Amino acid sequence: MAFFWPCVLLLWLVAVGLAAADMKLDCGPGYMTLVWTDSRSQADLSLFRLGSCFPTSFTPRDVVFNVELDDCNFRRLVSGNELNYTNDLLYASFPDSYVLPFTLPVVCSYQRPKNWYPMRYDPVFSTYGVEELVFHINLMNDDFSGPAESTTFPLGSMIPIMATVEQVTHQPLLVLLEECVATTTPDLQVAADMYTIITNKGCLVDSESSRSKFEERQNVSELRLLLQAFRFGLSQEVYIHCTMAAWDPNGLDNTKKACHYVKDHGWELLDNPVYSSLCDCCNSTCKARKARSPGAGNGLVQKAVIGPLTIIDLAS
Repeated sequence: MAFFWPCVLLLWLVAVGLAAADMKLDCGPGYMTLVWTDSRSQADLSLFRLGSCFPTSFTPRDVVFNVELDDCNFRRLVSGNELNYTNDLLYASFPDSYVLPFTLPVVCSYQRPKNWYPMRYDPVFSTYGVEELVFHINLMNDDFSGPAESTTFPLGSMIPIMATVEQVTHQPLLVLLEECVATTTPDLQVAADMYTIITNKGCLVDSESSRSKFEERQNVSELRLLLQAFRFGLSQEVYIHCTMAAWDPNGLDNTKKACHYVKDHGWELLDNPVYSSLCDCCNSTCKARKARSPGAGNGLVQKAVIGPLTIIDLAS
């Protein structure tokens, strides 16, 4: 994608023992160039990464990244009239190196265009070139046939949300929402308060006290959530932060599931109610019977955010 709006550079540097180092960032229309210069060559510049990307080039003094904002696991966040693309510059040091490992935040900030709705968070999760998954999480219209036309919802109405995963070279995977919380800030780390929607590895706890529910799947790589508009953050900008997972459809357990609460029935497993016992832990703590690594071929996990959206009380 390309954006042709005025760019404002937001950049923070932290003390990492590199007094002679300097970082320059140029945010362009849909791309960015980052140059790290170390005049004393204290660091092994081949060990730098920008998100999931390797350096475009490096010399004994400089490391350069020329990348598209659709690459490298950039995170897209909307705050007021700003559209921000964020990532991390990483340095992975050797154990006996003079320079310690460190991480520096990198942000390109653009003016939010008129009539732009933040419907899609579209990170690409790449596992070292072995496979590529594209995660989407969207605000949808009432019948899930297209994106929502508005991001304002009356209190008590239903907010349709759809999570999907596209797999290019991977076996068909089931998309799940492991955790979702609502905050009034695009940065989950600085949120003072939050409202829990999904927790405990796939338990839609909001459904215990509302009409929220998972809708029947149309295919394994798609998950539809009807979320009843809540009072938290009423009339403020609200962001929904989720942990998405793509998993082997035959590998469900009590930590890889989609469960919602059905009135007068109890917890129910979306994908096969016969096995709703996998949801029994939703009122306690859901733990795997044995440790499994997401990188072992069963699936992958990705953070995502929707927002801002606004919930209003029409009665006030």
